[in-house]
Amino acid sequence: MATEDKNRATAAAILPLVGGAANVASIAHCMTRLRLGLHDRSLVDDEALKALPAVMGVVDDDTYQIVLGPGTVARVTPEFEQLVDEAREAAPAPGDTPAGTAAVTAVSAEELAAQGAAIKAQRKAKNATPFKLFLRKIANIFVPLIPALIGCGIIAGLNGLLVNLQWLPAVTPALAAMASGFMALIAVFVGYNTAKEFGGTPILGGAVAAIIVFPGVANIDAFGQTLSPGQGGVLGALGAAVLAVYVEKWCRRWVPEALDVLVTPTLTVLISGLVTIFGLMYVAGEVSSAIGTFADWLLSNGGAGAGFVLGGLFLPLVMLGLHQALIPIHTTLIEQQGYTVLLPILAMAGAGQVGAAVAVYFRLPRNESIRRTIKSALPAGLLGVGEPLIYGVSLPLGRPFVTACVGGAFGAGFVGLFNQLGDTVGSTAIGPSGWALFPLLDGNHGLGSTIAIYAGGLLVGYVAGFVATYFFGFGKDLLAEFNVSQEPAPSTVAAQGNPHPATAPAAPADTGSGPDPDSDGTDPGTSPAKDPARV
Repeated sequence: MATEDKNRATAAAILPLVGGAANVASIAHCMTRLRLGLHDRSLVDDEALKALPAVMGVVDDDTYQIVLGPGTVARVTPEFEQLVDEAREAAPAPGDTPAGTAAVTAVSAEELAAQGAAIKAQRKAKNATPFKLFLRKIANIFVPLIPALIGCGIIAGLNGLLVNLQWLPAVTPALAAMASGFMALIAVFVGYNTAKEFGGTPILGGAVAAIIVFPGVANIDAFGQTLSPGQGGVLGALGAAVLAVYVEKWCRRWVPEALDVLVTPTLTVLISGLVTIFGLMYVAGEVSSAIGTFADWLLSNGGAGAGFVLGGLFLPLVMLGLHQALIPIHTTLIEQQGYTVLLPILAMAGAGQVGAAVAVYFRLPRNESIRRTIKSALPAGLLGVGEPLIYGVSLPLGRPFVTACVGGAFGAGFVGLFNQLGDTVGSTAIGPSGWALFPLLDGNHGLGSTIAIYAGGLLVGYVAGFVATYFFGFGKDLLAEFNVSQEPAPSTVAAQGNPHPATAPAAPADTGSGPDPDSDGTDPGTSPAKDPARV
C-alpha cells in the first residue's frame, strides 16, 4: 500500500471511532499526537481506537489526543481533516458511530486501561487549576515551534560535523544560515503565538516581539546600558506579546468603532513597544542570563545529584502537568548556548520507563494480554513516546511506575555526573527523547563523547528501571492477580473481584450503569478493579 493510501486508511479508521465528523469540533496535532476537540466524549470508542495498528495510545485531556508517533501524525492529520470536510459536505447524520465495534484487548489489558483512565480523569480534574491552565497556555505557545527547532537543530549538528571534519567548506556557510535563521527570529514567532493563545491579534504580538530582535535597538540606552538585539529573548517576547494583548483588549473597549482600525493597532504597538524597550528587554535579559548561569552552576557543582532528582521526578511532573513550565527554560537555553543541558537528563525518565516495562514483561509470563501491550508499545517507548507504556502498563499497576522513576533517576544521575566532570551533554531542540534524540545531541567535547555519554545514560536507565521493577515492583497480591492466563471469559474474571481491597486506595465511586466517558471505553460495572495505584 502506498504511503498516502496508508495514511488515508488510518484517518478513515479513526474518524468513525471518534463519533464521526459531526462530533469533531477542532483538529490539530503536535509532535506525536492528533489532538481533537469533541462535542460528545461518550461517542468515542477508546478500545477500538487503541486496537488500530497505527495508534500507540490515547490520552484524554483538554483535547482528545490520539498518539500516532512522530512523522506519522503530520501525514495522517491532513488526511483526517480532508475526510471530515468531505463528510460534512455530504451532511452525515450527527453522532454516527461504527456498528459492531468490539474491544479486542484481553481482559487484563482492559482492566489496566480502566485503571489508567481513572488516574487520567483524576489528573485532569486536578490540572484544571488557574496555574496549570496558564502553564498549558505557555506550552501551546512553544509546541508549534518544535518542528522548526528540530529541523534547524539537526542541520546545525550536521554543519558542526562538516566543519570539524573540514568537509564541503563551500556548503557549511549555507547550512549555518539555515540553522541560525529561525533562532534569530524565534522571538517573533513566540510573540505571534502568544497573542493568538491569549486572545489577541497574532500579528500585533509578532510586531511587538520583533522589536526585540531589531538591530536598531543597539542605539538605545535603558537602565544605564545599551540594549543588544535579541536581549530578553523568548521570555521578553512572551511578556511583550501578553502586554500587547491586554493593551489591545483595553483599546477595543474604549476606542470608538469608527476609529478602531487606526487607533487600536497603533496604540497597541506604541504602548507595548515602549514598555518592551525601556523595561521588558532589560528585565527579561537579566532573567534569561540568570537561568543560563544557574543551569551551568547546578550541573557543574552538583550534576550527579541534580540529575538524580530531576530524572526521578520528571514522570510525576508530567502527570501533574508541571513539566510545561520547563519549555520556556529549554528554549531560553537553546537560544543562549545553542543547546539545552536539561533535556538529555530529563529524557532518562523514558529510559527508566522502558526498563520497567521489560521487567513487567518477564515478571508476568502467563499474562498474554499485558505482554502483548508491552511488545506493541515498546518500540514507541524506545523512541521517546512513553504514553502507551505509562497509561497502559506501569501507572495502573502503581509500584512499577515508582520503580520506573528510580530507573530514570539513575540514568539522569549518570548524565549529570559527566556534566559535573566537565563533559556537557545538550540537545539543540526540544520534543524528541529516547533514541530519537541522538541526531540532536551537542556538547562541549565533541559529538562522539556526547553520544557515548547519552547512550550510557540510556543503558543505565534501562538496567536500573529493569532491576528496580523486577525485584521491587511487585507484591505478592499483584503477582497473584496478574501472573495468570487471561483465557477465562470476562464475566469469570470480573467475578473474582479485587484480591486486596484493603491495601489499595479506591478510585472515585462511579454509580452509573453505562460506560464511563473517561474510562477508555471500559464499563465500570464489569471491570475487576479500578484502583488508581497498587502498592
